[in-house]
Amino acid sequence: MELSAKLGQLKQLKPSQFKGAGTPLLVLAALAMIILPMPAFLLDILFAFNIALALVVLLVAIYSDRPLDFAAFPTVLLVATLLRLALNVASTRVVLLEGHNGGDAAGKVIEAFGSVVIGGNYAVGLVVFLILIIINFAVVTKGAGRISEVSARFTLDAMPGKQMAIDADLNAGLLTQEQARARRAEVTREADFYGAMDGASKFVKGDAIAGILILVINILGGFVIGMAQHGLSFSDAIEIYTLLTIGDGLVAQIPGLLLSIAAALMVTRQNESGDMGEMVMSQMFDSPKALAIAAAVMFVMGIVPGMPHFVFLSLAAMAGGAAYIINKKQASDKVKALELAKSGPVEKQNAQPKELSWDDVQHVDTIGLEVGYRLIPLVDKGQGGELLSRIKGVRKKLSQELGFLVPAVHIRDNLDLSPNAYQISLMGVSSGEGEIRHDCELAINPGQVFGKLEGIETTDPAFGLEAVWIAPDLREHAQTLGYTVVDAATVVATHISQLLTNNASKLLGYEEVQQLLDMLAKHSPKLVDGFIPDVMPLGTVVKVMQNLLNEGVSIRDMKTIVQTLLEYGPKSADTEVLTAAVRIALKRMIVQEISGPELEIPVITLAPELEQMLHQSMQATGSEGPNIEPSLAERMQKSLVDATQRQEMVGQPAILLTSGMLRSTLSRFVKHTIPNLRVISYQEVPDEKQIRIVSAVGQ
Repeated sequence: MELSAKLGQLKQLKPSQFKGAGTPLLVLAALAMIILPMPAFLLDILFAFNIALALVVLLVAIYSDRPLDFAAFPTVLLVATLLRLALNVASTRVVLLEGHNGGDAAGKVIEAFGSVVIGGNYAVGLVVFLILIIINFAVVTKGAGRISEVSARFTLDAMPGKQMAIDADLNAGLLTQEQARARRAEVTREADFYGAMDGASKFVKGDAIAGILILVINILGGFVIGMAQHGLSFSDAIEIYTLLTIGDGLVAQIPGLLLSIAAALMVTRQNESGDMGEMVMSQMFDSPKALAIAAAVMFVMGIVPGMPHFVFLSLAAMAGGAAYIINKKQASDKVKALELAKSGPVEKQNAQPKELSWDDVQHVDTIGLEVGYRLIPLVDKGQGGELLSRIKGVRKKLSQELGFLVPAVHIRDNLDLSPNAYQISLMGVSSGEGEIRHDCELAINPGQVFGKLEGIETTDPAFGLEAVWIAPDLREHAQTLGYTVVDAATVVATHISQLLTNNASKLLGYEEVQQLLDMLAKHSPKLVDGFIPDVMPLGTVVKVMQNLLNEGVSIRDMKTIVQTLLEYGPKSADTEVLTAAVRIALKRMIVQEISGPELEIPVITLAPELEQMLHQSMQATGSEGPNIEPSLAERMQKSLVDATQRQEMVGQPAILLTSGMLRSTLSRFVKHTIPNLRVISYQEVPDEKQIRIVSAVGQ
């Protein structure tokens, strides 16, 4: 009963469940070939399978879009090498045991390679075999091994820079968390692949050395066995066993050479997506000048007396014809492009002018981006421009962080700007500008690098860091030196992200706040019902939310904000008081965004006498803020800058803790001069958090 039940379970197995059994079966088959005697016909099948396997691996390596698409290649190379060496052991056993019976005693495949391929001449076969070994060992394997070592070293050295570039794109909103995770996994896979390829090249090198040793051992062993055990003469023994051994070596070395070529192709390819054949053809024959010069050289060689005229002149005619065809096609493509460019203005000239309307009155763009004419390829998707998608990513990230929909960025060209310049405007006012090179990449110095780069020195327009414009092919070298490398589109997108973050309060208006209240009404209708205008006008709510954004506080938690305004609205109409109340209600979110989930908050405080003096000045001047002497303000600013820098050096946030009366004034005081310093009040510290004073600013 148990046996029948097991047979029934085997019948229920699907073919897909045996999908991963190929490699274990090949390894077991290799072990069986080493241990068990093999009949000649089975050797023929396995030799044919070995050649077919090598061809399949070579073709897969050629037609893979990227090296990482065939990431299993090192493992396949190891298994194929083990299979081939096991076949050598099995064929050696058959040759030495049955070789005295005739040429086909070791199988038809070995006989064919020993007689047909090399014409039955063992001297010729020995020379051909040695040439194959030299090609495989000294040329293909040695070059591939060197490239594997260099690729593995540079790939591992470039990993920190690539990880920093991914983090920079993530912080700029150009990538989502899932995309960043996928790119980090891609970087890890690339390092693992090239490291494995460095080791896999040693398999091929060892296989070539083993081929030479196996040849010598088989010939010597055949002499001894043929003459001593089977009574063959010296000439018969050398003819039979040499031909069989060379045939055996050739049938094993040809798949080995194919796998060596596949390994060389994998390590010499760039990690770019595309068909290798199409890339080689497009890059080699893109310029007709090279073909024309080659045709001229071949023609001169063809007319030299004594040269084979037909061969050289035929090749010259073919190269010249190809150059003519490519040149003609490129010229026609340029003419079509010019005609297409001219067709637009002609149609506009023929069109009748329409009557003016209110649509012709241009309104001020909330967010505008103007670019010089050389930067147009960055915003033209037809020319591969990525700036539009990057800006969309920035808007999405900021909308999620700030809590409202960031308006669209209107992009236009401006001939008044310099060709490589761009200008960012908010509400029609220029708020940022810079110059970039769309055909270069920007290597930014994050603070610690290990060398200098050749390029054009500049500064990062978003954060003012030292940077260098470099050629794209220096990207990996710059990353190994510690630079953060980004393309031109990322530079502009990061600058826009920085400006929008610093000016978020200017982007929020009545329409946006009403949209937020409408969205809240769908989930909490009782909360919003009667809020506007019974409790407070919409303008007051807008001002409170603008104050929050101006102080770097997200308005994602609309429910808490509206609940707080409902509670304090009847008591006060002062937006500063309402803003402080909302901040206290949002204190957990505020502190978590500044210092993270740590229970201890490192803070900078004011000396008691300084804080008391500011309080007295505040009470004397009222809502206008404390009256601080210029010299005192300068000393305070310098002390706060030093304290902030010390916190940044140890990797901790810079937080100024003060009283609720001074918080708003001090926040405005440090907003533009010390943007990394966040100001919170004692009431905004959550109960579960502990305070650690790291610095006290005195007079």
